[in-house]
Amino acid sequence: MIHVGHATLGDTGCTVIACPEGALAAVDVRGGGPGTRETDLLEAHNTVEKVHAIVLSGGSAFGLAAADGVMLGLEERGIGFPVIDGGPVVPIVPAAVIFDLFVGSSTHRPTLVDGQTALSAALAADGDPAKVDVGSVGAGTAATAGRISGGFGTATVSAGEYEVTAYIVANPMGDVVDPATHCLWDTDLKVDYEKFSALTPPRPKLNTTIGCVTTNAPVAPGQLKRLAMVAHDGLARAVRPSHSPLDGDTIFALADPVDPGASTGIGAGNGPDIDMVTLCAASADATQKAIQCAITHAAGTHGRLAFRDIAL
Repeated sequence: MIHVGHATLGDTGCTVIACPEGALAAVDVRGGGPGTRETDLLEAHNTVEKVHAIVLSGGSAFGLAAADGVMLGLEERGIGFPVIDGGPVVPIVPAAVIFDLFVGSSTHRPTLVDGQTALSAALAADGDPAKVDVGSVGAGTAATAGRISGGFGTATVSAGEYEVTAYIVANPMGDVVDPATHCLWDTDLKVDYEKFSALTPPRPKLNTTIGCVTTNAPVAPGQLKRLAMVAHDGLARAVRPSHSPLDGDTIFALADPVDPGASTGIGAGNGPDIDMVTLCAASADATQKAIQCAITHAAGTHGRLAFRDIAL
């Protein structure tokens, strides 16, 4: 089961997506300026098969320190990769960060302690995605989306008998408003475009949209990697342009490990026969909706306006 918790610090924060029983994981990095940790080990040809948490954090590369706290918190609970029988465990905690140092204090960043706080909040949660706090919280606290506030959002999309849920920190360099319709891309959520156009465009910096898609479908590593890849299609629908040299767009994917005795589908690295076309479509849709959720729930802070401040 997936558990999500935040540490919200006023002008930055971090979010932990915990899977204490261990989860199959994949990642796809598309942006030109990523800030990540432990992503290479998620390749299917490498040894470690499960992760125990994903950390999403503000603070730029400094924010990767939050993952240290998550590791320590998991270790204290006996959760991790068993090195030897009866010996220590090593929690596997990949992470990604956004650049939010221009908001509030540039020296205030998530720390080891904040990672522990977010982990405790996650493990205390019941795992219902609908109950996860969204908007200007956790890693999305100081996020910006082009000219307006970004944030943290989530969305769940049905894929036949399965579901895909996306947890996204929207902090893109690109615009989330269509200049032709004055709405969030592919929606009827309209803004006062005169007010929007009067806002100062963001100065070039390392931005980044990061997140994680999760599914209850019995996918194998190759299929899970595909879900992470296709999730970026949803990002590209919600943010234009996306994947720029100034973004570090990174999306993880999580699923329960496949039963080794299950029948396999066609192709190397595939799990049971499932409708991957429908599942991939759900991954893209959930990511797009999660970004829109983040934008519409974000608050205007630190001199920035939010979508809600200029919505019609």
